[in-house]
Amino acid sequence: MNIQAIRSAPPYREAALCELFTSSRDAAGIGFVLARLGAAGTANKPILWAQDRMTLLELGSPSPRGLAGWGVAPDMIRVCVSRTADLLWTMEEGLKCADVSAVVGEVWGDAPALGFTATKRLMMRAEKSGIPAWLIRVNGSADLSAAGERWRVQALPSAPHPYDTRAPGDPRWSAELFRARWRKPGEWAERYNVAAHRLHLDSAPADRALAAVSSPEWKRRAAG
Repeated sequence: MNIQAIRSAPPYREAALCELFTSSRDAAGIGFVLARLGAAGTANKPILWAQDRMTLLELGSPSPRGLAGWGVAPDMIRVCVSRTADLLWTMEEGLKCADVSAVVGEVWGDAPALGFTATKRLMMRAEKSGIPAWLIRVNGSADLSAAGERWRVQALPSAPHPYDTRAPGDPRWSAELFRARWRKPGEWAERYNVAAHRLHLDSAPADRALAAVSSPEWKRRAAG
């Protein structure tokens, strides 16, 4: 894999819908999105973070006390809904508000409301408003979507701590960009420098076995 090409590739489009697929086994999706938003500079305005009830029960929600460490505003606007249709409506309405820095939605599984039309509406609204939108699909399948970028993300062991070998260092992820309109797909290890609020792209992860997920779809991919 050409790592230099990945390093020189343009960053993700902020004013777009990015879709992220992750497993319920860890909080890789939440951390990855917070790192992206922190590196993009979202500390001045709150984030609208919407969840369906299942993701809240299984994964919890970001703590306002810890958001500053990611470089995002601590006064997050959190919304929990029962239906996926209500979550998509919340995201679309949030993208009309100029007083938020980003809109994030967490959805469990493959709800019928998550069709091409729904993602197209979110994509168009994000492009029109200039506000980034992230749709985190927990244990979901990569069916038809109009999202500008589509990711598969798994947690990796943290980087070594620079001062304490017994303490965890910067968080790391195995990130696969499998579809994008404005850059080539690729797969690499991504590390978030918490102190500097910067993302670093490393080589393809050598410790993928440590980041294996239990998703049936991903098992089929590995078997193929």
